[in-house]
Amino acid sequence: MDDGLHRTPRLYVETPLSSGETLALDKAQSHYVVNVMRAKVGGQVRLFNGRDGEWLAKVTNAAKRACVLEIERRTREQENLRDIHYLFAPLKHARIDYMVQKATEMGAAVLQPVLTDHTNVQRIKLERMGANAIEAAEQCNLLAVPQVRDAIKLEALLARWDESRQLVFCDEGAEKTSPITALQKIEPGPLAVLIGPEGGFSPAERDMLHGLPFAHGVGLGPRIMRADTAAVAALALIQSVLGDWR
Repeated sequence: MDDGLHRTPRLYVETPLSSGETLALDKAQSHYVVNVMRAKVGGQVRLFNGRDGEWLAKVTNAAKRACVLEIERRTREQENLRDIHYLFAPLKHARIDYMVQKATEMGAAVLQPVLTDHTNVQRIKLERMGANAIEAAEQCNLLAVPQVRDAIKLEALLARWDESRQLVFCDEGAEKTSPITALQKIEPGPLAVLIGPEGGFSPAERDMLHGLPFAHGVGLGPRIMRADTAAVAALALIQSVLGDWR
C-alpha cells in the first residue's frame, strides 16, 4: 500500500471494481464519507470487495446521502484469507460484537455460530455479525471479509464434517502442556477452531469431540479465560503455528 494512503477512508462494497467505473454509495456509506470523514469533491476513498483487490477512487459528488465515486487505480492485488473457520458458541451482544471483530482481525475466513448443550444465547443477529466483520476488515486493511454462516447445533455440524479439515477445540480439561507443542503435531491445511460456551462443553460433547479422528483438544494455559478472550488467544496460536504468521 502507498504510504500516503494509510489515512484514506476504506469501504467494503459488493460491486465489481475496475478503472474508470462510477460507483454511487448507499445512504450509510455516503454519510460516513461526507459527514464523518469530511470528504470533499476530489477527495479519495479506498475500496475493496473481497475479489478485485483494493482500489483508489475519487469523490466526484459529495452529496450527503448520495456520494458518487470514480474508480481510478488498483493499489493492492487481492489476497485471500487463510482457510480457517472460526466456530463459537454465541455470547451476549456486546461480547459477540467484540469476538466477531477480533476473529476478523485475526484472519478467520468463516464465522460459524454453534449451539452447544450449555449455550445460553439462542438468537443470533447474523446481519449485525456481518456488519461488525465488515467494519473490522475496513479498519484493519484486510482485503476480504469472512463469511458469516447460520447457527447450527454442534452434533449436526460434526455429522456433516469434511474430515480433510482438522478441528482444534479449546479443551479446559486438556493436559497442562504447551498448546504450541500440541499444534505442531497437526499437519498444515484446512482448519477450524472451536470455542465452547461460558460453561464449557458438556461431558457428552467432550467425549464426542475426543472420539473424532480429525479433532484435537488443546488447552490455553492454567487460567480459565472468557470465551471472547479465548477466541483471540486460540486464533493467535493457530496463526503462529499453522497459519499465515509461520
